Amino acid sequence: MSEPKARNVGPSGIDVAYERFGAPDAPPVLLITGAGAQMINWPEGFCQALVDRGLQVIRFDTRDSGRSTHFHDAPVPDFPAALAGDLSTASYSLSDLAADTVGLLDALGLTGVHLVGSSMGGMIAQMVAIEYPDRVRSLTSMMSTTGEPGVGEADFSVFAELGAPPRDREAFIEWQVRALGLAASPEFEFDVVAATERAGRVFDRGYDALGMQRQGLAVVATGDRTERLRSLRVPTLVVHGACDIVCDVSGGRATAAAVPGAELVVLEGMGHNLPQELWPELATHIAALAHCVEGGRPADALSDQLKGPAAPGR
Repeated sequence: MSEPKARNVGPSGIDVAYERFGAPDAPPVLLITGAGAQMINWPEGFCQALVDRGLQVIRFDTRDSGRSTHFHDAPVPDFPAALAGDLSTASYSLSDLAADTVGLLDALGLTGVHLVGSSMGGMIAQMVAIEYPDRVRSLTSMMSTTGEPGVGEADFSVFAELGAPPRDREAFIEWQVRALGLAASPEFEFDVVAATERAGRVFDRGYDALGMQRQGLAVVATGDRTERLRSLRVPTLVVHGACDIVCDVSGGRATAAAVPGAELVVLEGMGHNLPQELWPELATHIAALAHCVEGGRPADALSDQLKGPAAPGR
């Protein structure tokens, strides 16, 4: 599939690479990736599962990833200084990433979408809902958190021996597959073949280690969104894996507690990835929310649909 680019997107005037799946008149779902990830980290099979449930899917590379604009001339991120309060090396914030997202909607002629964000993408989706509520039909925040200190924290000890990503292609592929495996869902099979193929595509499309750091520093620069999340009045679903070591499940619980009326689904055995076995269930949850909103049904209709074998965790 070809990868078009939207030009001069948002206030920053960046280029954004994107793809669309499904019928153009179906309800639009915009998928937002996490830090260091590219749009291809949303597997094609998962996108198709959403299309099969009557949705249109758009995925895209955020700034500093893949084939969208990279900020190579920006300062080298200094995380210790930022954590001490000096944000001088932060090139942008989550608000800028939210403005990019809305700029892409403008470029595509979409007045409103169902937002689905994973990890840092969940934070961007939250910020879009906070700052551009009229553009958001529904919000699904996955594997994400609120920015509140002490919740949603990572267990970095698991990744202590990984080291920095190598510059050589084959070494990078091996490094990324190992990293993804460490973060993966412990009770589901980790697809090494698919991860290896995707890691090669990530490298070829433009992996940017400093870009990932710039994105991460944007999260630090933005801080705690909890009070702003309390102001949301958008139908919201929060999905989190019970075994997530990159963003502890407390982050999902805090998000659901902050957003009025949010539904929380905690999936046992799920880590910080999208195991193929869970694609149908995840797609069904997202589609249920979208179709409830599109049909003008009340929030409790979604709650009823989520009950059963995969009941919301609380």
